[in-house]
Amino acid sequence: MTAVITACPAFSQAYETAAGTKTVQQVRALGAAAEADVIAARRLFHRFPETSGNEENTQQLLSKQLSDLGIEHTCLENHGIIATIRGTAPGAYGSDGTPAHRVALRADMDALPVTEDTGAAFASENPGVMHACGHDAHMAMMLGAVRILRDVADQLVGEVRIIFQPAEEISIGALSMIEAGALEGVDAIYGAHIWSEVPAGTVSCAPGQRMANTDWFHIEIEGVSAHGSMPHKGVDAVVVGAEMVMALQVLVSRDVSPFEPVVVTVGEFHGGEARNVMAGHATLTGTVRTWSEQMRAEVPDRLEHIVSRSAHALGAKATFAFEPGNAGLANDPACAEVARQAVLDTLGAEGVADYRGTLSGEDFSEYLRLVPGVFCFVGTRNPAVGAEHPQHSCHYTIDESVLVKGSMVAAQWACRMLAGK
Repeated sequence: MTAVITACPAFSQAYETAAGTKTVQQVRALGAAAEADVIAARRLFHRFPETSGNEENTQQLLSKQLSDLGIEHTCLENHGIIATIRGTAPGAYGSDGTPAHRVALRADMDALPVTEDTGAAFASENPGVMHACGHDAHMAMMLGAVRILRDVADQLVGEVRIIFQPAEEISIGALSMIEAGALEGVDAIYGAHIWSEVPAGTVSCAPGQRMANTDWFHIEIEGVSAHGSMPHKGVDAVVVGAEMVMALQVLVSRDVSPFEPVVVTVGEFHGGEARNVMAGHATLTGTVRTWSEQMRAEVPDRLEHIVSRSAHALGAKATFAFEPGNAGLANDPACAEVARQAVLDTLGAEGVADYRGTLSGEDFSEYLRLVPGVFCFVGTRNPAVGAEHPQHSCHYTIDESVLVKGSMVAAQWACRMLAGK
């Protein structure tokens, strides 16, 4: 799959004019006023994380917050939410009630099966589940943007759709929101991820490819079980699996050009049933990240070849399954430039981050296959407050001072896109 990157013609003039700049002072002031509430919301969501597909309580918490803000919204069966902020500027709507333009802002909701070890006073109260990727921050930042946009509605020539999306971590949430109509009538979309590799207080919103293709694999190994004291009587599936884990890395280290980014990670290894029984079966699952479409197309055959030859060499049998995930994420140049201008408006020149991108994946790419848009990285790295651990770590934490900055950039992007000309 390749992201469909088209220009943003309806808004291509937005960053070339003064459109949207008259709201800058309002956005900054409203952001400052909302900061305490944004931080409080992030801590609330952090206390009650839910894994992908189980976001019932998260949906309820968000719905209450939106209701308290007077924002019309619909709760979906997939646990997502679609909210609407209607602009009241002249020309915002046609005589038939259709908005002059409609842009969308998206935040994801789900957490990870990680046991938290941060010592925070607001640590997870759901054992074994943690917002270790920052989606608690995304929801809070979006609520901050909602507060701002609600109070500058008289500057919006059109409509802002707010998408709260479940199940990003298992790569199906965006597709379920699209199926529910989240992109109907949307001209452009904005998303953001709080990011541990980008300095706190800065935002990266460069054009072009920013994140990798994300695919998955599953390996079943059939050996022959035997007594642990008699290894010559069987075929140890654990030993075969261990050999495969190492052999798969040959694809990266010796089979691909060093100039071609590829990551192969085995995330699960299950084998054996008892400590004195040589395992007759083992399972490996993992992920592959690639930057180019050519390499993405070539990797499955290469991996299967390594798996089959490794199994054969050690007298075992193996089956290999490859599951395509989300395509790489690439920003529309025009929408990215509007985002850069929004960063300049709200944070100044020092707020623009220089970040090369990541081989992490994001199902936000599914939206970008259908409409132009931009995905920003909101920096949170700040060792002074302990915000230095990577996403998905049990120690992961953030610099909460960056939250309202993310809110302001998102709101200002929408303001610029709907400012009129």
